[in-house]
Amino acid sequence: MNYKFYRLTFIAGCFLMLIFFQLTASAQRQKTHWAPDGYQYYRNVSGSIVELDTRDSSKKTVILSAEMLTPPGKDALNIANFTFSEGRTKVLIFTNTKRVWRYNTRGDYWVYDLAAKTLKQLGKGRPTSSLMFAKLSPDGTKAAYVSEHNLFIEDLGSGTIKQLTFDGTDKLINGTFDWAYEEEFGCRDGFRWSPDGRALAYWQIDASKIKKYLMLNTTDSIYPFVVPVEYPVAGEDPSACKIGVVDVSTAKTTWMNIPGDAVQHYIPRMEWTTSPNEIIVEQENRAQNQSRIIIANASNGTAHVIHEETDKAWIDGKERWNSGDPMGWEWINKGKEFIWLSEKDGWRHIYKIDRDGKETLITKGNYDVITLSLIDEANGLIYFLASPDNATQKYLYKIKLSGGKAERVTPTDEQGTNGYEISPNGKIALHSFSNIYTPGENEVVSLPNHQHISGKPIKLNIDAKNKPEFFKVKTVDGVEMDGWMVKPTNFNPAKKYPVVFYVYSEPAGATVTDSYGTGANREYVGSMADDGYIYISLDNRGTPAPKGREWRKSIYKNVGIVNIEDQAMGAKEILKWPFVDSSRVAVWGWSGGGSCTLNLMFQHPEIYKTGIAIAAVGWQLTYDNIYQERYMGVPIDDASREVFIKGSPVTYAKNLRGNLLYIHGTGDDNVHYKNAEMLINELIKYNRQFQLMSYPNRTHGIFEGEGTTLHLRTLYTEYLKEHCPPGGR
Repeated sequence: MNYKFYRLTFIAGCFLMLIFFQLTASAQRQKTHWAPDGYQYYRNVSGSIVELDTRDSSKKTVILSAEMLTPPGKDALNIANFTFSEGRTKVLIFTNTKRVWRYNTRGDYWVYDLAAKTLKQLGKGRPTSSLMFAKLSPDGTKAAYVSEHNLFIEDLGSGTIKQLTFDGTDKLINGTFDWAYEEEFGCRDGFRWSPDGRALAYWQIDASKIKKYLMLNTTDSIYPFVVPVEYPVAGEDPSACKIGVVDVSTAKTTWMNIPGDAVQHYIPRMEWTTSPNEIIVEQENRAQNQSRIIIANASNGTAHVIHEETDKAWIDGKERWNSGDPMGWEWINKGKEFIWLSEKDGWRHIYKIDRDGKETLITKGNYDVITLSLIDEANGLIYFLASPDNATQKYLYKIKLSGGKAERVTPTDEQGTNGYEISPNGKIALHSFSNIYTPGENEVVSLPNHQHISGKPIKLNIDAKNKPEFFKVKTVDGVEMDGWMVKPTNFNPAKKYPVVFYVYSEPAGATVTDSYGTGANREYVGSMADDGYIYISLDNRGTPAPKGREWRKSIYKNVGIVNIEDQAMGAKEILKWPFVDSSRVAVWGWSGGGSCTLNLMFQHPEIYKTGIAIAAVGWQLTYDNIYQERYMGVPIDDASREVFIKGSPVTYAKNLRGNLLYIHGTGDDNVHYKNAEMLINELIKYNRQFQLMSYPNRTHGIFEGEGTTLHLRTLYTEYLKEHCPPGGR
């Protein structure tokens, strides 16, 4: 369930999830393409690739026009993504994309030769939109790609295509990943060119023993048909995983002898070292509480562990802090050391590790590194995001590679959520900013002094009306939580108003962030504030706020217990406020937030009178193993399964007393509709009345189909108004 929040930082609330699914038409993650000097960068502007200058916002140079990207007799290519070859002699264009699970990662690729002024399609003869993750070789003479779960290379001069693997099937996956790896580790692109261009290192995922979840499509033909999805639920073995290195001249694969059982371990990261004969991998055990860094010889497959770390709870895969992208490895000192993040001292800090496994702590203190932004080795600096004093915000810091005291780079008057895309030379950054009342703004700044260069300078919207308010609440258990509140328009403290709580509460996301969109409810038709609702959200223990390891991992083996207790006890404190009507209290959430909503309604019916739960995990043993086992342990016997059952809403459904609207898509390949039916059966068993809306063949985002979004919003709004009437009394 990690997709819900950490890959989307520009907006808050449940709409995060809906926006995510609606944006899957963009293919691979769109990063800034920097020119070698670090002052220019490239963008897709109206179907053309243009060069922009950070020092002069009016300067724009067309590199490839739409006309140049128009094949004879066809329309201009619709650019989903593009990359330059080393030396900027060729441009690789990704187009005509198709969805694989959640992202559009299949499509067609074309190469434009800037010297010859030619446009050629890769993979001619392969099925349309079947190519994945095409990459140009280091010397720019070849391209490699995945098609139908096999690896291919193509000579760009002659157009000759050579197949490198031949065993790919629906279940034996070369160069990309199965559903669970993509969903929970962010792994999609599953192969890498060697530094000398003579080999490809790649993942092979064997899903042959993964049971299929059979979804029923009842809408797309007269006769319903089954849609099978390989889906390993908690307690089921994951797919086997191994790493191979294939020689591009002989098509011979050498398998790396990674220690440990291929089924009971995960490999979420793999890269070449700076040597063309070595790869480096991160391996996690199935419980995800042990991480090992391993170097393997690409020629003979021998491998050895250079570093190991354990945690009493879980270890976050590195992709979580590396902007959600597991590609790359942060080498320094000419490949003798690399940068790593760890929570081993109680806070997420930056370390450097040498090839013998010796580690050195770089950042020190009671604060978390949120995201590593750039290693500027030439100037001896590391840039990273952190917010030591306010967990709802983000700021840029710098520290010397040798360690010392971190210095804040972001100006002190720009309080909110700051993001940076820093040029490779560390001299320029594209700075984005928003806070809870200021819409997103962008500027170009110089580093390390953060001087404005171009674009409009950041300006806070201090005149914003009816701004959401941040507050802190301390429960009877001594837990202090951050929260936000949007009061009714023309608020009268002498009146009592209904309160609507928005919840997520699980380790995959935080809802209380000082960013624009926080406090908005886009499932509500109209204005909650104008209609007279108080709208509130709290971040409980276990949410990924930068408050230290103990805050985040106190929820281990307690999802559905600790988060529910914190939310309920926080609500009890809020209900003491004189302007809150305790007889009109509603709660709602989506996915993990839907699970939280159900648990709050069932475990604390004395507080919550109305609930709207969408796409909830009703029974934790039905959710995928990578996510659920990470936070709840591996269920191998009755005792270890008990914690899953104890945290599941179905366990408490008999306690429902209030008004419940439950919503789910029958085509949800993430939180399967089985969860809805288990919940329905339990509510029927105990004669608990509720309302149900099933959206036929809709997925987890419930956006497919004409009229779906408006229908859901209207349903949500009318139910809330009927059962939790708005307005002060």
